[in-house]
Amino acid sequence: MQVAAKKTMINLDQIKKVIAEKMDTASYSSWISPLQFDISDDSLVLTAQNQFSADFIGSVHLNVLSSVAAEFGLGVKICVRSANISARVANDNSVQKYLPESAEKVSLTSKKSAFDAFIPCEENAFVLSACKKMSAGAVSFSPLFIYGPAGCGKSLLVNCIESASEGRVIKMSGGQFVAEFTRSLRDKSIFAFKDFCRNCDTFILDDVQTLSGKHATCEEFMQLIVDLRSLGKNIVLTANVAPNNLSGFDRRMQSLFASGLVADVVAPTTNVKCIMLKRAGVADNVADVLASRIAADGHLLSGVATKIKAYSELMGEEVNLSVAQRLLADSLQKSKTPIAMVRAMCEKLGVSYDAVCGKGRSRAVVLARQMMMVVLKGATNMSLTEIGRVCGDRDHATVLYAVSQIEKMKQTDLVLAAQINQMIEEFK
Repeated sequence: MQVAAKKTMINLDQIKKVIAEKMDTASYSSWISPLQFDISDDSLVLTAQNQFSADFIGSVHLNVLSSVAAEFGLGVKICVRSANISARVANDNSVQKYLPESAEKVSLTSKKSAFDAFIPCEENAFVLSACKKMSAGAVSFSPLFIYGPAGCGKSLLVNCIESASEGRVIKMSGGQFVAEFTRSLRDKSIFAFKDFCRNCDTFILDDVQTLSGKHATCEEFMQLIVDLRSLGKNIVLTANVAPNNLSGFDRRMQSLFASGLVADVVAPTTNVKCIMLKRAGVADNVADVLASRIAADGHLLSGVATKIKAYSELMGEEVNLSVAQRLLADSLQKSKTPIAMVRAMCEKLGVSYDAVCGKGRSRAVVLARQMMMVVLKGATNMSLTEIGRVCGDRDHATVLYAVSQIEKMKQTDLVLAAQINQMIEEFK
């Protein structure tokens, strides 16, 4: 009797209100609000506009919907709206139009020479080969996930893929994807936006980490990757860290990002920096000296080359070494002392200098301290005793043990090995 009485009092608006309270606003307005609600045969019947919407809601939001329906003594059924219904629906694919706010770029670069813009070093030969293979056609290792620090050339690589690829390429930054997804929700053109993203041969998203913490956007992007993979499309993603180190993403997305080919890009080496400066028109003797005194950052290198070129054009004189050193005093690295190197590595590794040089014994601090000892050994001519003194007055045996431990870890942890090699190159 109580159950029967409760069912007679069921109000669809009440059910919608409870569902809205248990979901974030974007997900509710994007997926649940457009549904048609009804009650039939002790079940809450939710009618979607198309099969894609029904499948997505059933795979992502079914738990929440079922728990709310159970509170009202109901089950849940998700169905698709009948094709003979002629009423115009706001989120129906047949009536929606979507155009990106920014027009698609037309590349004027020859497909054969597209990758000439990227200057590879030995460490980047693998990722460059993967990008060339991706641009040549469909591959078996999609998605290609490229990661590395700022200024290492990730965006340049994806621009090369865009220029060299056949077929339709869609390239967005993470920020653009968030903005376009939000705009499609506001304009009620979400399904047209979905179709736009899926209607391509290669999909590129630069700076995946900007999606961090945006739950509704992440859910949409995850479904996009799954659909593109099932259609045999190429997917290229870039980020500043490896998939398992991305913060603000759940384990499902991290594993999806890592399910294809993960490749890192190392920062420009001294030789690469030298070639980049010479290509920009810097005199050979000036480029040779500056390359060792400019940080391993492609963005900074580009700025340095632009500054030298602008000075030469505006002042009408060639930039020699003395002029370059005066002109770039704010960009050139001063000679590093061992203590300055340790402080810089502490900042890079996210640990306290006092903890590293003190009695800190946490796992993160010990690992960072051992890594610094290995970097100092590889980047300087310091003895083990001198290295121990700089790292908190440790003895010779402690440094020797640290070096042996890190060498063992490098054999199985390729990310750690690449990080150490990069710091050694940077602090030489």
